Amino acid sequence: MVKITLPDGSIKEFESAVSALEVAKSISEGLARNTISAIVNGTQVEINTPITTDSTIQLLTWNDEMGKKAFWHSSAHLLAQAIMEFYPNAKLTIGPAIDSGFYYDVDFGDESLSEKDFEKIEKKMLENAKKDATFKLYPVSKADALKEYADNPYKTELISNLNDGEITFCSHDNFTDLCRGGHIPSTGIVKAVKILNAAGAYWRGDEKNKQLTRVYGISFPKQKELTEYLERLEEAKRRDHRKLGKELGIYAFSEKVGAGLPLWLPKGTALRKKLENFLSEAQKKSGYEFVMTPHIGAKELYVTSGHWDKYGADSFQPIKTPNEGEEFMLKPMNCPHHCEIYKVGQWSYKDLPKRFAEFGTVYRYEQSGELHGLTRVRGFTQDDAHLFCTPDQLLAEFENVIDLTLYVFKSLGFEDFVTQISLRDPDNKEKYIGSDENWKKAEDAIMQAAEKKGLKTKVEYGEAAFYGPKLDFMVKDALGRSWQLGTIQVDYNLPERFDLWYTGSDNEKHRPVMIHRAPFGSMERFIAILLENTAGDFPLWLAPDQFTILPISEKYVDYAKKVSQLLENHDICGLIDDRNEKTGKKIRDAELKKLPFMLIVGENEELNNTISVRRRRGEGDLGEMSIEDFISYFKKESKI
Repeated sequence: MVKITLPDGSIKEFESAVSALEVAKSISEGLARNTISAIVNGTQVEINTPITTDSTIQLLTWNDEMGKKAFWHSSAHLLAQAIMEFYPNAKLTIGPAIDSGFYYDVDFGDESLSEKDFEKIEKKMLENAKKDATFKLYPVSKADALKEYADNPYKTELISNLNDGEITFCSHDNFTDLCRGGHIPSTGIVKAVKILNAAGAYWRGDEKNKQLTRVYGISFPKQKELTEYLERLEEAKRRDHRKLGKELGIYAFSEKVGAGLPLWLPKGTALRKKLENFLSEAQKKSGYEFVMTPHIGAKELYVTSGHWDKYGADSFQPIKTPNEGEEFMLKPMNCPHHCEIYKVGQWSYKDLPKRFAEFGTVYRYEQSGELHGLTRVRGFTQDDAHLFCTPDQLLAEFENVIDLTLYVFKSLGFEDFVTQISLRDPDNKEKYIGSDENWKKAEDAIMQAAEKKGLKTKVEYGEAAFYGPKLDFMVKDALGRSWQLGTIQVDYNLPERFDLWYTGSDNEKHRPVMIHRAPFGSMERFIAILLENTAGDFPLWLAPDQFTILPISEKYVDYAKKVSQLLENHDICGLIDDRNEKTGKKIRDAELKKLPFMLIVGENEELNNTISVRRRRGEGDLGEMSIEDFISYFKKESKI
């Protein structure tokens, strides 16, 4: 008798070994038709895989995230099959599913793949998919696997790191690949495919290795879904923060300054300052104190915190000084500095919590191939704060930080997000510091706070920081991709490493608990996603330039300057377009620059001490207003 436990806790019993497909059929024929993969005892398997012992099972359809992963991973096999038919001398490496689609890394040798080849590969993939070939996973001995891939150094390297009993091949039609599993039943389910692009990628992400060609694709069970996806992709290109950042004069990069080190232009700096002021006001009301720390620190600081052991080899390397043996590092994190600030005072339980906040710039050496606009850079500013509290205060403080983060998101229109509870990998604890007891207390606190606040959460093992678990706010962009923005972390470990303490009511020394938090995450990534979500149409209060004054001729430039000064006196910022152009062209240019208000001035406006107001976003002419009335209207419209 095999007992199968379903996600709702119900149990189904079967006389002997059973497959996920048979379990689905026992529930309904409709579910069986739609089930394309399954998770058995935490491992994704094919729906025909025999289940011989009592197990938990989750049946997956296309609508499930892991169902899509199986669909796209199987599509990567179809891609590899098509590539080998056109390029028989190519060497295949790996082909995983990713958040949106899949890729396959290929060594094409002396040949190359270009965009003009995409269509023929797509056609071949669909031609092969129509054969409705079954995906068959089967074990292979290490010796046989090495023999099969004797002429492929990439597969050989992968196999060499595996043991007998761990190696499986997957076959469909006339194609076989080294694979761990997790496929859809057959190729016929794939009805629509698109090769999206091809880019360089180093083998195993190491710049010392050979550069391969990474072929990206996506697939769907219906052509309509592909069409809709491509439409969203076009919209995402229109909203790409790299494009908008250049057009709107937000930021730039310079080869002489260095890759991944953004330069903030005047409009981008104004945008950042407004965001900083907005959060600073909210933090001030919540009892935060503001601190500042240097951009570098002695190497020993990061040895104490554990950052050197965990990230030192992949960070910017230590800076040597004229003093023998003295080394400094570019700051990779703000938390060690804030621990040292805490140590300056001698605190009683009556003084806690202490909440130290800083917009602190940190530096991490990201691989050049991973740099991407503002979303992945080497120098970035975190809206960082570290709270030091008693264990009894932890839950309330964590809940308050959740409230602050939700206020930030709501104020800026971020509504499509989930919260991810990032825990340590229970099977690989050596990656983390601290005792099991401290980890359990920290994880329990996050779980309780998230539940009390009614957050929609998902749990990810292995995604915790090395010193503690996290609650990460995963925000979806215009293309539906998830980005981590806000984060809140509980840490019992750094207070021990830095020997932090407070005097309790018993007059004894006690360790504080530390909360790391950053509602924006990093200013760079937050602004990138904000650019894409708004398409550059920022909320009125946040726009770097909130108006442009359009004098209809040079005779009215002086009046335009007078109006501008009056508005600036009320913290309404903008510019004057005094070019020798027709007013219609100036209006069109202002629309393209996404300026919220166009204020037209001429003879009548100067005589009446008024302005003619035009608002973008389809609202058009608002008519003639006195300057005082416009100021009142603006302040009402720009309230957060």
